[in-house]
Amino acid sequence: MTNLVLNMTNLVLKWFKLKHGTRISRFYKSHTLINGIYYSKNICICCIGNINIFFFLLQVLLFYSFYFTKLHQRPFWNISFAVAPLCCRRGVRRMAHTIAKATLGLTHINQIQLPKIAFAAKEIDLVEWKGDILEVGVTEKDMAKDENLKFQNPILQNLDSHLGGLLSEASLEEDFSGKAGQSTILRLPGLGSKRVGLVGLGSAASPITAYRSLGEVVAAAAKSAQASNVAVALASPEGLSEELKLSTASAIATGTVLGIFEDIRFKSESKIPALKSVDILGLGTGPEIEKKLKYAEDVCAGVIFGRELVNAPANVLTPAVMAEEAKKIASLHSDVFSATILDVEQCKDLKMGSYLGVAEASANPAHFIHLCYKPPGGRAKTKLALVGKGLTFDSGGYNIKTGPGCSIELMKFDMGGAAAVLGAAKALAQIKPAGVEVHFVVAACENMISGTGMRPGDVVTASNGKTIEVNNTDAEGRLTLADALVYACNQGVDKIVDLATLTGACVVALGPSIAGVFTPSDNLAKEVLSASEAAGEKLWRMPMEESYWETMKSGVADMVNTGGRQGGAIVAALFLKQFVDDKVEWMHIDLAGPVWNDKKKAATGFGVSTLVEWVVKNSS
Repeated sequence: MTNLVLNMTNLVLKWFKLKHGTRISRFYKSHTLINGIYYSKNICICCIGNINIFFFLLQVLLFYSFYFTKLHQRPFWNISFAVAPLCCRRGVRRMAHTIAKATLGLTHINQIQLPKIAFAAKEIDLVEWKGDILEVGVTEKDMAKDENLKFQNPILQNLDSHLGGLLSEASLEEDFSGKAGQSTILRLPGLGSKRVGLVGLGSAASPITAYRSLGEVVAAAAKSAQASNVAVALASPEGLSEELKLSTASAIATGTVLGIFEDIRFKSESKIPALKSVDILGLGTGPEIEKKLKYAEDVCAGVIFGRELVNAPANVLTPAVMAEEAKKIASLHSDVFSATILDVEQCKDLKMGSYLGVAEASANPAHFIHLCYKPPGGRAKTKLALVGKGLTFDSGGYNIKTGPGCSIELMKFDMGGAAAVLGAAKALAQIKPAGVEVHFVVAACENMISGTGMRPGDVVTASNGKTIEVNNTDAEGRLTLADALVYACNQGVDKIVDLATLTGACVVALGPSIAGVFTPSDNLAKEVLSASEAAGEKLWRMPMEESYWETMKSGVADMVNTGGRQGGAIVAALFLKQFVDDKVEWMHIDLAGPVWNDKKKAATGFGVSTLVEWVVKNSS
């Protein structure tokens, strides 16, 4: 049977070569899938029974599909499985896209495991607390010792005396001085806690960043020791105001939750942290601090959701999946949220030519996402919009990303702005701020390459009627944001903040930890920068030099989409400004740097905390 199949296969191959000559040989060179037929012939040798017949029939099917789709002018079949979408007409799915789409079902995602940690604020002497780990945050001043090498700080004195001086001796041996970034953990007898740790807060560190780092160290220690309950205290809490104590407790809780979280969805094996409870000692008790700790948990849920979105690969998080995730937020909180998802035809009706031009090449259709939050009671004194760039993958288009440093393998994070916006929506759904209406807008799509794709030199028209000559298909984010900003303005909002992984130029200017802020409004700049400081996220206001707009002029359209090499981040912001109503206060945040942590090879969730803080400050 095997010999019969092989002989028949060879006859088919010879017939094709005789009938189609050089045309079929050229076809072999351009379509490597044809080689799979020769490979499948070899596989037949290893097969028995009906499997041989199956391979033979499969080969005949392959050849005839190629014959009718490539060697004839008109396609014979128009079906969309992996063999047949080789038709060369515009609008028909390409084979590579079809195969990529098929792999969606091959990636099985584990369920999200959100950290479930019970936080409690307590007033108790440190030596009386019982549990696995006691962590104490200390400044360099707290670590000062007298002539007998004993602590001068009363809390550390008390701890050290119950340990027979071992704490001071251990800190000397470890050369621990309380500098920011230092930490040590000691396994010591004599206390209810099994381990005592000291964490350096520096000399004059920002309270939020320092105390969030303290929480992260607590999480790392708990992971390492598989501790189930820990306590956190400060060596010098008496100098803090009541408001600062609340912020400190919130920052510690935030750092702990985000530090303990690990995205394990795509890992076959992982350890679930054992941490169940965290006691925050010495910062007060009562409903105010409990409310602040609950606020921190809600924000962390949004940050983690944002991280999950960015971490998800492009074959899992498509524009359609992102739209589904947005709809879930609205359905779970239908008392305050509503969702509108526009498909391609609806976007065409709104004349979103700029956005759809980017999406045209992809096998995964565009989905325009609009969530609306209305406060309990429905009355809002302020209307805000948060707009996020939502490129679930950016190949660069025909200006494809190539060469060292292009980071094409990381371009799943090109929807970091959208992740921040949707993460903020998830947090605000829990917090439910009063007196403010918020619109969350994401133009989700992919920037791919195909015969239907946007080409360099094409002219597209945005929904406000302005025309754009596309001189670089890899400057696609601003094209999608153009229509998203017009849409947001049409919602009648007072203020807009957009977030986007927009330019490498901003990363060059500010590095990997700081996002650039662009706005003509001093008032809005003050609001958002204040919110970012409270949230512990670093923003830096950049200039909007109007004279740079000269580089964006086109000979055939209203503008081009990229200027020269210099001032790239500024020019990108000036481009976005063309699509914002003059009556609306607007800010652009370029978070291309801080959206991703290269060391951890994972998303940061940057932007969520600042957005939530800003919205809450705008509420009554």
